[in-house]
Amino acid sequence: MTQPPNKPPLTIRLCEPRGFCAGVDRAIQIVVLALKKYGAPVYVRHEIVHNRYVVEGLQTLGAFFIEELSEIPPEHRECPVVFSAHGVPKSVPEDARARELFYLDATCPLVSKVHKQAMRHQRQGRHVVLVGHAGHPEVIGTMGQLPDGAATLIETEADVAVFAPEDPAALGFVTQTTLSVDDTAGILKALQARFPAIQAPAAESICYATTNRQDAVKETAAGADLFLVVGAPNSSNSRRLVEVAERAGAKRAHLVQRAADIPWDDTHGIAVLGLSAGASAPEIIVNEIIEAFRDRFDVTVELAVTATETEEFPVMRTLRDVELTRADMAFVNG
Repeated sequence: MTQPPNKPPLTIRLCEPRGFCAGVDRAIQIVVLALKKYGAPVYVRHEIVHNRYVVEGLQTLGAFFIEELSEIPPEHRECPVVFSAHGVPKSVPEDARARELFYLDATCPLVSKVHKQAMRHQRQGRHVVLVGHAGHPEVIGTMGQLPDGAATLIETEADVAVFAPEDPAALGFVTQTTLSVDDTAGILKALQARFPAIQAPAAESICYATTNRQDAVKETAAGADLFLVVGAPNSSNSRRLVEVAERAGAKRAHLVQRAADIPWDDTHGIAVLGLSAGASAPEIIVNEIIEAFRDRFDVTVELAVTATETEEFPVMRTLRDVELTRADMAFVNG
């Protein structure tokens, strides 16, 4: 009887923290709790979080994902509609009230904090500079807290160079929560050099989870033959992790949604694999990817811990009387 060939050794440097942050966990819980309390259907405006696996899991439970409130049939007016974790412009809840819809706002509390920071700048007579990516739902939501013309989006240092505000002495900035810490630092340095009077928000805009996940990747990327980040292509924080891995010394870095996306052609001869997951990626997919490598390699997992996260964001009062079991979240927790 022939023996199977020996598998080549592979060390997987597994980042910790990784995966779900408190805001994502809260948003998913809100949808599941609403389904348990009110029954299906529960409508969700936009993807609750940027992860196809999570969205499809919620769909199996009875969630319906829409882009506009007008898609809700009149006969379902009393069914809950949940706003995504990324936040929405003020016009969305206003539209919901006008349509007499019952809505639950799952906006991440840290995104809500940025909304408040932007509105505070505006109330104090400052033009708001929002550092972020055009078209991202969080940017749309933050810009939508302010009157038209009250804010300018800055994406790059080149944008700073051509920015010409009416009153350079009356500016205040906020940032999208999921940006690269290093990239944002460069943009803010350029803003402060051109506009010394620009006012910072009362607290850091980039969220703790984004910073922690980027720090973990920085610690593990050097010397990695390949670095994989679990996340969706439309997930800003996941894409930033890929960039951070490349800058921190990984020879190659890729974004993957599932084990089926692993670039096996890039794994020939590798000895060290870095692995992390964006804030919208469930742990079940991380485990799936590790098992896929175990099928081909003799795997040793090294946990690289750079921070311990204890943050928890409670759901709204209307859902706190519903008990959430492990089985309710099995589609994301495995």
